[in-house]
Amino acid sequence: MPKPVCVQCNTNDSLLWRNAENGQICNDCHLANTAAETKADISVKTETDDKKEEKDDEKSSKTDTDSTPAKATGKGTRKSTRSTRYKPKTTTPAPPKPPAPRGRGRRSIFKRPPLKAPTATATVVTSDSVFYKGNYMQVGDIVSMIDLEGDIYYAQIRGFMTDQYCEKSAVVTWLLPTKASPPPEKGFDPATYIIGPEEELARKLDVMEFVMHAPSDYYKASNSPYPLIDNEVNNYSGFIWTSLEPKERM
Repeated sequence: MPKPVCVQCNTNDSLLWRNAENGQICNDCHLANTAAETKADISVKTETDDKKEEKDDEKSSKTDTDSTPAKATGKGTRKSTRSTRYKPKTTTPAPPKPPAPRGRGRRSIFKRPPLKAPTATATVVTSDSVFYKGNYMQVGDIVSMIDLEGDIYYAQIRGFMTDQYCEKSAVVTWLLPTKASPPPEKGFDPATYIIGPEEELARKLDVMEFVMHAPSDYYKASNSPYPLIDNEVNNYSGFIWTSLEPKERM
């Protein structure tokens, strides 16, 4: 196979050959051609920049002479910026890069992400005891209530309820009097009252007046903390003294 010949210098000894329009050229000729092209481009750019600067100088001088003369203002003509154009521009240093993370530390492992607290919702709270107007009331207490006509009725508390407005209410069980019961205006005798119907709707404590705690085991609630009251007559516990109605025998 014949060796290639350079079309410019007619040499056949080169480490690297390049393809050209007329054939192949050696590496030295290729480098010389590229250097000449870059010089020509640079010279063309400088000539165009010089022409632009001259035009800018002419425009600025015309505007200065049209408005006010240079002697009157004390300022000379505008100097060319050719000397300062090719000075190296000062560039701001790039911000330092943050250090690469080395993995999760112990603080990040045990640190929990913040959670938003849920919105507070107003709910009704039930309880077995409340403190109301200086009285500590519990389940099983006896209270009295007055109706619109002025009559007094007695009831036993079965539970307490506090709403979202801090208004306290109670669910009661009505106590029914017997013939041996004294008038309600004079007082409450637990030995003569019997347990009556239970209410499902709560009544406010404003309409109730405290009478006494659970007087005996008969009125004692299943979850009441009151102890049994011993009978003073025969020392029997768990009994209530009451009177029975007379019965007719045939």
